[in-house]
Amino acid sequence: MESFLTSAGYAALILFGFLEAACIPISSEITFGFAGVLAYQGHLNLALVIIIGSLAELAGSYASYWVGRAGGKPLVHKLGRYVLVTESDVDRAERFLAGRGAWAIPVGRMLPFIRAFISIIAGLVRVPAIRFGILSLIGTVIYATVMSLIGYGLGSAWHQVSHGLTVLGYVLAALVVIAIAAFIAYRWRRFRRESPSGGRHAAEKSSDAKVR
Repeated sequence: MESFLTSAGYAALILFGFLEAACIPISSEITFGFAGVLAYQGHLNLALVIIIGSLAELAGSYASYWVGRAGGKPLVHKLGRYVLVTESDVDRAERFLAGRGAWAIPVGRMLPFIRAFISIIAGLVRVPAIRFGILSLIGTVIYATVMSLIGYGLGSAWHQVSHGLTVLGYVLAALVVIAIAAFIAYRWRRFRRESPSGGRHAAEKSSDAKVR
C-alpha cells in the first residue's frame, strides 16, 4: 500500500479510499496516515489528501449504502441465516437510527472496523440518501483529517511507529477474533430462538410438555 501510494499518489488515495468504504478490507489508517507522511515530505498536499480522500470514501460509502438499500429486509430474510441476522435486528437498528440515532452514522465512520459497514446498515434501514451523505461526510472528514495529521506529525518517524502499530494490531486482532467467536455463539442462540423454525420447535416442546 505504501509503495503504491508513493508511486501513484492521489490516484492510489482515491482507489484505496473508495474500496475501503465499500467494505473491501483495506487499512484506512495506512491510507491516510502514510498519505500524511507523503504530504510532510512534500510529495502530496495535506489539504488535498483530506479533501480527495474524503470524497473517495464518500463515493465508496454510497456504493455500500445502495447495496443495503436495494436489498432491504428481503435480503435479510433470504441471507440472514448465513450471517445470523434476523428481521427483528433490522427493526431495532431502524429504531436506533431514527431521530438523533442517525448520528450513529458519523460516529460509526470514525471507528475502526465499524466504519466500513455502517453504510450498509444505513441503507438497510433506509436512512434518506441526502441525510446519509451529509452525516457520512462529516464523520469521514473528521477521520481523514485526524489520520492524515497523525501521519504528517510523525513525518520521518512513521516507519518506526507503524511497526509498533502493526504489533499492536496483531494483539488487537487476536482479541477481536475471541470477541467475534463469543458474539457468534451468542447470536446463534438468539437466532435459533427468533427464527420461525426455532419458534415452532419451542412451541412443539411446550405442547408436548402440556400433554404430559
